[in-house]
Parts: sequence; structure tokens; C-alpha cells
Amino acid sequence: MDNYIFHPLVDILETKRLILHPMLESDMKALHCIFNDPKVMAAFDHDPFTDDQMERWLRRNLDHQDQFGYGLFSVILKKTGGLIGDCGLEQMEDMGAAELGYDFRSDAWNQGYATEAATAVRDYAFDILELPQLISLIRVGNLSSKRVAEKVGMELVEEFTRGEVRYWKYVLLKP
Repeated sequence: MDNYIFHPLVDILETKRLILHPMLESDMKALHCIFNDPKVMAAFDHDPFTDDQMERWLRRNLDHQDQFGYGLFSVILKKTGGLIGDCGLEQMEDMGAAELGYDFRSDAWNQGYATEAATAVRDYAFDILELPQLISLIRVGNLSSKRVAEKVGMELVEEFTRGEVRYWKYVLLKP
């Protein structure tokens, strides 16, 4: 738990440069900037989100938070107070584990923010939530996400197809 400060009354994580708070409806406009960025959406092989798609995505994540007691955090850059991404956990029922995932604005790439946020969420998952393992499903070819997974200690265990998409499956067991 040396990598972040946990605020016990509210699930807020704080790192050297970031504040991660549970995603809120009021974050939608800032999040839409991420999912409206063609560079970000290229990683998903998807067009930028429409307003309706963004509302559905946010609702699904808020419902997940309500159901499981955890979910995605909105990632705030301390220096500016601006939302630069999301990072958190989604329970993957079909895989029997929580997935550690992250999405960041393209102007926040290659600065270590995703790794910093993912490390805090990893520690939160193991130390506070006491989850036994984490997985990350990364589209084959997304080398930036692959590097983040490896930097937080995850190991590639398989490559598989889901739908018509090829994924790398990364796993990390609780130490």
C-alpha cells in the first residue's frame, strides 16, 4: 500500500500526481472527450462515441459500481484538476475475475499516468477489496496497454478470440 493513499470513508485513491474517485454521472462530459477522440477509439477499432453511446457506457459502469461495490475510477490530474482518464475494475462473470482496465486522453499518453493509476487500482484490489486475482484483456496489437499491464506485474497467459476480436489475456494473482 505504499503506492497510494487510501481515504477510508470514501473510495478515493491518491498517487503522487493523480486522484482517482469513483466515476460519477457528472464526469460524463469529460469522459466523452476521451471516447470522442479518434486516437483513443482506434485502440478499440471503434468510431467515436455518440452522445447515446456515451450515456449507455456510463450507465453500464455506474450500474456495475452499484452491483459490485467497485468499478471504474475517474482519473484526475492533480496539477490541473482535469479528468484525464478512467481506470478501475470490472467483474468479468464469464472469466471469474475482475478486469483491470484503463482509458486515457491521447494528450495524456506516454507520461506514465496509466501505469500510476493502474498500480494504485491493483493495490486497492488486493489490499482493500482482497480480490484473489486480476486480469486484463487487451486487443492484440495494443502495445501501449500491453506495456502498462506488464509494468503492474501482469503476465501474458494466452491469446484468444472473443467475438471476432483477438485479445491477449494478462493475469496477476494476489501476492
